[in-house]
Amino acid sequence: MPNQWVKERKREYYYRKAKEEKFRSRASYKLLQAVKKHKFIKLGYVVVDLGAAPGGWTQAARKLVGDSGFVLAVDLKLIEPIDAPNVRAIIGDVTEPKAIQHILEFLPRSADAVISDVSPNVSGIWELDHARQIDLASQSLRIANSILRSGGNFFVKVFQGNTLNGFIDETKQHFSFVKLVKPKASRAKSAELYVLGMNFKKRNY
Repeated sequence: MPNQWVKERKREYYYRKAKEEKFRSRASYKLLQAVKKHKFIKLGYVVVDLGAAPGGWTQAARKLVGDSGFVLAVDLKLIEPIDAPNVRAIIGDVTEPKAIQHILEFLPRSADAVISDVSPNVSGIWELDHARQIDLASQSLRIANSILRSGGNFFVKVFQGNTLNGFIDETKQHFSFVKLVKPKASRAKSAELYVLGMNFKKRNY
């Protein structure tokens, strides 16, 4: 890893802020800023955090739901435990059909919000990385559709590209309000965006 990149990262405001405030990653501020503006996580909520490692969003979600809420962190990797009785971390693969049932086993009730910062291993080939990211976002949406309560919320990372509009259209089929969000903590030169879906339209099949 180039020394210059490391130096720039350590100088970066949100990286330093995360270290000072004991968050595991600068990504915590992306979630906190988005929630501050759009209010999609509240005190007492049950939140499922997909692609949670190393746990920055999980920490932020725990702060937002308070002592009366619950946060379930899900990732392919083992997540270092977070010292809070209302946070649980499990190993799970969002692309597996059985992921939904596995998640439901740990929830006290239907989720109020599903958040997903899942990312592929970036190859550097833009079309491939975009396609993989949108596929993971679609898998996150599939899970959200199965575990959210009626009126629940969804927040997921996407990359800009030619299939993004199709994913937004798909999300609009399930949520009354859909918006593209770019938190201030997200690097300006980064192609990452977040799709926010609010007021889930639960269907009874």
